[in-house]
Amino acid sequence: MKQFRWIHVLLVAVAGLAGPTALAGDAAAGKGLYPVCTACHGPTGQGNQAMNAPKLAGQETWYLIKQMQLFQTDARGTAPGDMQGMQMGAMAKGPQLKGDEALANLAAYVATFPDEPPALTVTGDVEKGKALYAVCAACHGDKAQGIEAMAGPRLAGQNDWYLVSQIKKFKAGQRGYHDSDHGGRQMRPMVATLTDDQSINDVVAYINTLIE
Repeated sequence: MKQFRWIHVLLVAVAGLAGPTALAGDAAAGKGLYPVCTACHGPTGQGNQAMNAPKLAGQETWYLIKQMQLFQTDARGTAPGDMQGMQMGAMAKGPQLKGDEALANLAAYVATFPDEPPALTVTGDVEKGKALYAVCAACHGDKAQGIEAMAGPRLAGQNDWYLVSQIKKFKAGQRGYHDSDHGGRQMRPMVATLTDDQSINDVVAYINTLIE
């Protein structure tokens, strides 16, 4: 528990680096930008495991915009071995997506998608996962609802296979490696508390129980 308290203090100290609240966007304008996303993320943003593309529906707009900005500035998707990230980085740099207004419009359109619960694919020890999640709650919330002030995205309702893959990317240094990715950098020491594949599955199995 001392480790968890120390981590909480650290996260509070860097909370101011999370960045400003996302701009409001025009969903109607964003609809015309989304077709390029459909092949991987699906027509209503439900995600596609075959394409390693996460669910977008239900995610907070501020987080969607921030991740697009990271891809556009090579702060995400340029690490060796991150083939999916490199693919997304190329898509994010499309000329139609340049500028904060375009990203806000796209995120606003994604926000209109129905937030349907995903199919569950990850199994683990939920009770062990609940204990492990204590270190995650400071940034992601006790219900994994996400906390913008802590740069923690919503986890509940995300594809569980994607959560597993991203935890492993953080552990491998394929995410959170760039100085401008403050949220990603503060995530790096957090995943160190998940020492093996079983612990990753356990915490994701617990997050699955938080889907409303």
